Amino acid sequence: MSTPAPPQTGFALDPRLSADTLPVGDLGLSAVLLMNDARFPWLILVPRRPGLVEIADLTDGDARALMEEIRVASRVLLEVARPDKVNVGALGNVVPQLHVHVLARFASDPAWPGPAWGHGTRVPYPPHAVAALLERLRAAFVAA
Repeated sequence: MSTPAPPQTGFALDPRLSADTLPVGDLGLSAVLLMNDARFPWLILVPRRPGLVEIADLTDGDARALMEEIRVASRVLLEVARPDKVNVGALGNVVPQLHVHVLARFASDPAWPGPAWGHGTRVPYPPHAVAALLERLRAAFVAA
């Protein structure tokens, strides 16, 4: 993980994102979170800027930084999870705060080939499994 720029005054993580995720670390622009759902290895990038809803709300520089962070997060998931496909999306229909899902997908996962969003009930990671996964993810981000 890189040394992040400090969040701008007024930035706060949406309580729903905070409740459903575990912190992985910070990149230059974004907080990196792991969705606490053992069915899908699923990262969420949240630009640490207040008031953002759409990618179009980013400055040009922040938009470039976010795209690079999406690429890094995708490579991390490809290395750590070895998925068949990585899905990327910025939906915001439930949580309006700008956040980008970077989601490892497998032909064997319960939602394949449809979208994972809203499919079934979230299954939290067991504590021992999430600790090991977080360690692997953090190491992969450092190496990326």
